[in-house]
Amino acid sequence: MTNTAALGGAPDFYLVHSVTPESPALSDPAVLARLREVADAGTRVGLSTSGPHQADTIRTALTLPSSPFTAVQTTWNILERSAQGSLAVAAENGWMVIVKEAMANGRLAPGGTPEADRLATTGGITSDALAIGAALAQDWAHIVLSGAVTVAQLTSNTQARALHVDPDEFDHLSIPADRYWAERAEREWS
Repeated sequence: MTNTAALGGAPDFYLVHSVTPESPALSDPAVLARLREVADAGTRVGLSTSGPHQADTIRTALTLPSSPFTAVQTTWNILERSAQGSLAVAAENGWMVIVKEAMANGRLAPGGTPEADRLATTGGITSDALAIGAALAQDWAHIVLSGAVTVAQLTSNTQARALHVDPDEFDHLSIPADRYWAERAEREWS
């Protein structure tokens, strides 16, 4: 039995996890050739990014000759927007764009960031709905993952709708990528 037969057929997407600008997935000819074979067989090949250099990773993947990549899963939220420009370019080039960590690993949950809570309350929503709604409002975002782990979180997250708010409302919440990722690394994980 082949690997895809065990799945019941070829997957719709194959994402290479946590690609960085230095990753062999962006430079190794044999890896790229195999990824092209996967794409040519009908599976959409993409990459996921993480860390302060996400935008560089996406730009590199976009400029590869005969790039096998047509999808990207990237951290984007109202605190960490450093990849926004490259995500817009990816979408303009027909890529599927998937937003992960829209809740900033809990920092944008109710009680996580006072200013986000204030903006959400002003808008009559919860801060998680604000965070997910901000991601949904990006015209380049095709899928936004919630990351909910409890029924209560899922119920609250599903109240999110694309926000019709001036993006400038969030500008003061955005922090430099290096700082965001350093603070993220210091968070307790359970």
